[in-house]
Parts: sequence; C-alpha cells; structure tokens
Amino acid sequence: MIGRAPVADPSLADADGQFAALVAKLWPGGGSAKVGKGQVIADADVEAGLATIGVRPDFRFTGGSAGARIPFLHRTTDTGEIYFLSNGTTAAETIEAHFRVTGKQPELWHAETGTSEPVSYRIVDGETIVPLQLRGEDAVFVVFRKPAAAAELTVAALEATPVAALDDGWTVAFPPGRGAPATLALPKLAPLQENVDPGVKYYSGIATYRRTFVLPKSVRATGPLWLDLGQVGDLAQVSVNGVDVGTAWHAPYRIDIGRAVHSGRNRLEIRVANTWVNRLVGDAQPGVQHPVTWTAMPTYRAAAPLRLSGLIGPVQLLRRGN
Repeated sequence: MIGRAPVADPSLADADGQFAALVAKLWPGGGSAKVGKGQVIADADVEAGLATIGVRPDFRFTGGSAGARIPFLHRTTDTGEIYFLSNGTTAAETIEAHFRVTGKQPELWHAETGTSEPVSYRIVDGETIVPLQLRGEDAVFVVFRKPAAAAELTVAALEATPVAALDDGWTVAFPPGRGAPATLALPKLAPLQENVDPGVKYYSGIATYRRTFVLPKSVRATGPLWLDLGQVGDLAQVSVNGVDVGTAWHAPYRIDIGRAVHSGRNRLEIRVANTWVNRLVGDAQPGVQHPVTWTAMPTYRAAAPLRLSGLIGPVQLLRRGN
C-alpha cells in the first residue's frame, strides 16, 4: 500500500483511539513499515513509492519538448497488454516510450481507422522501449500480444512526401437562407471569417469546397495517398470522385484517399462545418435588419472575436512510402 498516513478518522468517532493505534502500526513515526507479508510505503507519489522497492513505472517517456504531456491508460487482457497514449499538447512530440512489459512485440493501433502497424522496439532492463512520433493532439494504442522474436527490432520509417499542392482553384457553395452568396470563387484558400463580404465573414453552417486535380499514374502506383487539409474550422467530410473517404474532426486533418482516386483527373469535394459562433456575432452587429439566428437571450456581443472558419489549408497530397 502506498500513501501518506491519514491524519484523522473521517467518521470523527475514534473515541477509543483504535483508528490512531492502527495508523501508528501501519505508519510508525509517519514512515514505511513491513506488515505481515505486505508493506506500507509512506509516499504520496505512487511511481516514486514503487521505485523504493525496485518496481519500474508502468509507463514513462524520455525525449520530447520541455512541456510534453503524454497521459496514458493501461489495460490487461487475456491475450496481452493495451496502452492508450495521448499527446496532451498541440505540438508534435518525438519520444521514446518505456513500457513495463517484456517478451512481447509492440504494435501501433489507430482507433479511428482500425489499422495497425509494427513499430521499432528494444527490450532492456525489464522494459520495452518504443520510439514514437506523436502529432499534435494525437492519440494511439500500443498493444503487446504477440511473442517477441528478438530483443530488438527496427522497422523502416515510412516518410510522407508532398505530391501536389491544392491551395488554389477552389469554388465554395453555400446553402440558401444563411446570409452567404450561393457560390464563392477562391483563387487561393483563406479563412472565411477574413472575407470582406459580411455574408461570408459571419457564415455558420456547411460550406462545400470543390475542385479537380490531376494525379500522375506513377503516384497512384506507390500505395497510400494522404490528403492533408492543414487547418480546418471546424470539421471536414471528404469525398473523391463521389466516394466518401471519411471525416476529419481534429488535428492533424489528414485522410487516406487512396481507395477513391485514379490516374488522371479527379473530383474533390470537402464539406466543412463550423459552429454557430460567427453567425451569432454577425447578427449582433449594429444595423442588422434580417438576422439569420434567433436565441432566447443574448449570447455573443458584436465585438466578440470570430472563430476560425472554413478550409484554411495548406492542402496537399502526401505519398507515404520509403
């Protein structure tokens, strides 16, 4: 048992001193003690307490930035160990993850796609060490279920290399009744809230971005093809050639479109939805004659800052391979 000695009986009923006597037995002088076959460790930090008896942390990491935060959860099943890791910051982190697991080979699982991949590792001093690159706000599962064939394995990294930039030549369609024009031509992607047209600047709802792109035959033959949307306000549903390839709702806004593209000209459609904040701010502006929204009580004032809106980019195609 790990913890500091309690200072009082929560029931306030220790008239005969039994509670105080038990505390004095388990924490003699406020310190640690052997109790039968067990041990009481007087420490407020579980990991530090375990270290005093030679037990390594269940998970720790080295490397990363000064403010890196990687909280974790650990579940043991009949077939192995499952760790959930989450990058708690918006900055990308390159770390070495240390797991208190030996004899099993780690796998990297991605919850949103259900895909998995092998990762490099080495087993040293009762730990399995896995080098990981976590994008900002990224989260992954590290699963140990298969016996490790060796104490060390190096998996060649698959780098994402740019294939094409898709920041120009977009048209945007807006639904009627929301204050925006029917269509908008964007020679270059830009946040909607920076547009000079108030109907676009304060727009809230779904904006549909469309354009075409030409894919060389040599690119399609190399494997997965990623569409990286850059910045999005706030989420995006992507279809290629009429095939829905997925929805990106958090950074990094990246979707594998490989199953829907073909060599030559492709049609790309991205439906981007934002919150109602910008429209509420727009309807609060002085002199508005026909507000789009109605609320039971005032919410956002006219001077409230606008939220990031639309497809901002940079948008690019990435090929993943050696």
